[in-house]
Amino acid sequence: MVRFNSVFKKKKNKKLPVFLRPFLWSYDLNKMDKEKHKNIIIKNILDYGTKEATDWLWENYSREEIQEAIRKSIRADWSKKSINLWSLIYEVEPREDRFE
Repeated sequence: MVRFNSVFKKKKNKKLPVFLRPFLWSYDLNKMDKEKHKNIIIKNILDYGTKEATDWLWENYSREEIQEAIRKSIRADWSKKSINLWSLIYEVEPREDRFE
């Protein structure tokens, strides 16, 4: 079952856990900020993440934040299966190209 946190849940720790490194391999985790880089973090975890990573995602970001990250992303940047799944679950579509 998919769990979502409350919009009002406090986001305490801005550092990212080490277990997210495989899903953010092209970024320096020590320089990433959970709030500032949330669109990248959300997209990569949804596209490449494990159950542990998606559980962390749902504990740290609201449904609205996840929807917004999907909406701001570009379809071609996702694997076809991932974007089809998450678009259904979150009822939102990414942009079709970079120039929208």
